[in-house]
Amino acid sequence: MSWSDLKSHYREVRLGGRSRKNIASVGEDEQKSADPHKRRKMKRSWKGIIVYCGIFRCPILLRVRVPLRFKYGVCKSVWSAFSYSACRGTMFMSSYRLFNRVNLFSTNLKFFRRQCTRAEHISGSRPRTLGLSKRSFVKRQNHTSTTADMSLLQHTGPSTLYTELAELPLPVSADFVGGDVARVTYSVRDHERNITQSLTKTFSGGITSDHQTTSHDSSEVKAFAISPSKSRQAILREVANGTSTKRFVEIWAGTQIEASLDVTMYHDAFHTDDFTSSLSFSPSETSLLYTAEANINSDDDASDDPYPKFRYIPHFGEPSRAKKRSTIFLFRWTRSTAFTRAAKQDMLLVALSLAQPTQVPVLFGQATFATEDIIYASGHEHTKDGRLLGVKWCFNRPMGIWEIKLPESATVQGTPFGAKISCNALRLTPSERSCRSPRVLYDDSQTPTKLFWFSNPVGGPHASCVSLEYRDLATGTNKVLVDTVMEPTPETDFPGLYPNYNMPSSPFLRRGDFVYIVLHSLWRSRATILFIDTESGAVSDETKTRDGDPLYSWGLHATDNKTRFICSRSTPTTPSEVLLGYFDQHDNLNWKVLDVPTLSFATENALRDLTASIIPIGARPPTETLVIQSKKASARPGPKPICVTVPHGGPHASSTTSFHPATAALALEGYTLSLPNYTGSMGYGEKYIQKLLGHCGTMDVQDVVESVNELVRLGISEHGRQVVQGGSHGGFLTAHLIGQYPTLFNAAVMRNPVTSAGELTASDIPDWAYAEFGLQFTPNSLMTPATFQKMFEASPIAHVDNVRAPVLLLIGEDDLRAVPAQGLRYYHALKGRERGVEMLWFKGETHPLDGVEAARVSWEAGRDWFKKLGQNPAD
Repeated sequence: MSWSDLKSHYREVRLGGRSRKNIASVGEDEQKSADPHKRRKMKRSWKGIIVYCGIFRCPILLRVRVPLRFKYGVCKSVWSAFSYSACRGTMFMSSYRLFNRVNLFSTNLKFFRRQCTRAEHISGSRPRTLGLSKRSFVKRQNHTSTTADMSLLQHTGPSTLYTELAELPLPVSADFVGGDVARVTYSVRDHERNITQSLTKTFSGGITSDHQTTSHDSSEVKAFAISPSKSRQAILREVANGTSTKRFVEIWAGTQIEASLDVTMYHDAFHTDDFTSSLSFSPSETSLLYTAEANINSDDDASDDPYPKFRYIPHFGEPSRAKKRSTIFLFRWTRSTAFTRAAKQDMLLVALSLAQPTQVPVLFGQATFATEDIIYASGHEHTKDGRLLGVKWCFNRPMGIWEIKLPESATVQGTPFGAKISCNALRLTPSERSCRSPRVLYDDSQTPTKLFWFSNPVGGPHASCVSLEYRDLATGTNKVLVDTVMEPTPETDFPGLYPNYNMPSSPFLRRGDFVYIVLHSLWRSRATILFIDTESGAVSDETKTRDGDPLYSWGLHATDNKTRFICSRSTPTTPSEVLLGYFDQHDNLNWKVLDVPTLSFATENALRDLTASIIPIGARPPTETLVIQSKKASARPGPKPICVTVPHGGPHASSTTSFHPATAALALEGYTLSLPNYTGSMGYGEKYIQKLLGHCGTMDVQDVVESVNELVRLGISEHGRQVVQGGSHGGFLTAHLIGQYPTLFNAAVMRNPVTSAGELTASDIPDWAYAEFGLQFTPNSLMTPATFQKMFEASPIAHVDNVRAPVLLLIGEDDLRAVPAQGLRYYHALKGRERGVEMLWFKGETHPLDGVEAARVSWEAGRDWFKKLGQNPAD
């Protein structure tokens, strides 16, 4: 090879921030030889690389002898950098790993000026660090990756489609500010700043106007609420103050602050989640209830006592590790006669506590006023063994509805700020029911008449069919308004209630002489809006679809307690739009679109290419799958598009026809997506939730396999072009599928999967594994060898020897639900069996991996994994 030919192989690379020249490998014809014996001979041969010396400006031939076990391509993972120093005649190696793995038997260096003799059997796997001095070499070794080039996962670049879709505003809440003015709050992701922020749009004019204004919410505002008369607004505010945070409670009357109090020294952070948060005005609008974290030493005034600081207290689990002392606070103020804010001596702040001790600690939240001195709240109970089981996505926790009576001493005068006041309290619901989300119904005279709440059994599956119950406040009797539905009847097809964790803050609507509770609830593969008669319990679906209609899924955000409500809707191919629903003078339901997302012309056209359908899996009713396809990709001649099967988590959850940016963006890459709702999914009747218990890892796996086969039979996809991905229990199914059916899928992606159920004793929901695998969980439960054996046999780790598909693991370091140690052990199990596996480890991320950067990187990694490994090698 001539010097001019050699120079043509140069290319610029970047190492440690500096530009260096790297010479490409030669001898490629030998490496690509089809003769396996010749390749084997090459592995036993002397290896060499031609490098460029930055001092003498000439090529150098470096020859090393490699042991038989040193397979082709591995040496680039252990060789990072080297340098030849003409002054000393010494060669420096940048990593001791080279000497650990390579037998440096002999080195011959020859200098060439004009002609370079071609070296036989020269490996192309040497590093790209040339002409480094000793000092440069030491500096570079910390910046040079020795394994990146060998990774199965290679980044192919960002996706503008994903970024645009993921940054679309998502409506999350709404309220009626007053008159014809409604306010909708959106969650917006910002990939440039790597944050999620809030955006508020105000719509005025009601049904007769399209006027709207937009504002970006201050990050200081943690929660806000409108008073019943719509004349006041409460704001919970946290303000950064150097390295600390200051907290304020503010009451606004129009544009004036009526009362404001710095509460920093009286409690810790405000609670604003779905499980414990409170923000409720009293009927007179002179008192406010909210929930916050009590200070560490609140139970002991002795400041020199160190024990409260270190005493173990359980937390609420994923993702509320910092929430341990949920406390209801009462803020009262006396209105000033002048247009000035209330003076401090005219305000009161106290923490509510129980006058009588309970058998186990009870933490209160979700408090709401009924009258000036009667409060209803939900109480989270510790278990007898001192646990506070995780509440997120769990409807079966020991908790009840309590009536709390404020004492007469809870007045503005004479009570120190932050003091505790003892209240008489009564639990209204039985201990075998898990009850939450109390809502008070008032009559026309503003007298409270009924108290409604959601109810599920304690224990068993973590999510199940919900009962809607109520208490007649006049008689003090509890009744069931909408009971559990075991199986839908052919007449109504109503599967039961499967709402969110909470009702809307104001769930009531009036239609003529009838009062309804309005909810959105899962109904098979859709989320619909239901009207429930508060007298008879009759349920009607106001968003039914007919053949040919878009497959909308709906979400309810607010009502005005009269005739109007705000909701959103979307399809798998249509982002969320906001609508106003209202009853006209003839009590007919009408709709008005308030807001639609703004899309670029290219993205709007791309989404029009997608189609969605729900396909029943006839062999395993009521299983069905939601299929999303690209019409162009499906119409191309040749092989069918690669089909990505995406089983949902839970397992007691559901894949719906709502819009998900990650799903749509993957479909726009040309994939067909199948989202099966297997046995155990919500929205099909309680019978099918209970049916899965004790059969996880078999029944649900077989349902997913049959969904794959059904799409093949229908010609939507084909064998040999199948991949699978899932998170949590969806990751559990993904791992089972590639272990039990090793030839069915070509590649797999798992997010925080359950791979070894017996190791979930460290989870925030240790009872999950017991319930799903048909075992009883009690405060005395221990992971005995027999119990572990049963869980091991039902877990994916039992099938790890059969795995053939390459696996990508996405693990959140702070996951409290599916503890990351299991995913790590599954990774090492595959690695030890020489299977194709990669893992991305997300520091600071919890179970959903829903941080802005983590979500984007996870999506890109899944796309790149399937792009490289998704099709059969024979294709």
